[in-house]
Amino acid sequence: MGREQIEQIAKELDDLYPGDAKALCALNFDDSFQLLVATVLSAQTTDAVVNSVTQLLFVHYPTPQELAAADVDDVARLIYSTGFYRTKAAHIVELAQQIVQRHHGVVPEAMDELTGLPGVGRKTANVVRSVYFGQPGLPVDTHVLRLSNRLGLSSSSSPAVVESELCTLLPEARWGSFSLQLILHGRRICRARTPSCFRCELAAYCDVAPSSIK
Repeated sequence: MGREQIEQIAKELDDLYPGDAKALCALNFDDSFQLLVATVLSAQTTDAVVNSVTQLLFVHYPTPQELAAADVDDVARLIYSTGFYRTKAAHIVELAQQIVQRHHGVVPEAMDELTGLPGVGRKTANVVRSVYFGQPGLPVDTHVLRLSNRLGLSSSSSPAVVESELCTLLPEARWGSFSLQLILHGRRICRARTPSCFRCELAAYCDVAPSSIK
């Protein structure tokens, strides 16, 4: 995959899904803390489910200080529909405690500080960095991984490797929006089991699309 081809793919995605990373993010949030919590909760569930849950969660616990003092069982009941709710509840209460204790109640921007929080991996950290802080960050979830392989952007199954390879092909300013555009396209068109290749605007670049439509 050369730079010229990925630039063409990026242009197609810009036409399909215009906007910066913040505009493209489907999670609802008022500040960096709420985005961080929502992203942790989004693991293995849909953004729609998370938005439904956080609408109530943030009424009860809108700040790190309030969530840090919360009862984990009470939080688990509020986030039940996100799946893995006990683990997620423990993570978000503990990360709130660490934000209060170690970061004076302010969500850090640095990658190493974000990934040092409970339940926060590179994907979550990159979402917060790119969407809220406007920093370089390229989140790699299952959609980005799948589309990167199908479009020939990477042949790796490792999120860390795919992140590194995409970052070398794109300017920093495009990392966040490019990732979120791939996620939107993966949900709308390039689904895991039933991709809609015949109405896909990126079929010409795809390694798995039928040759008859390229």
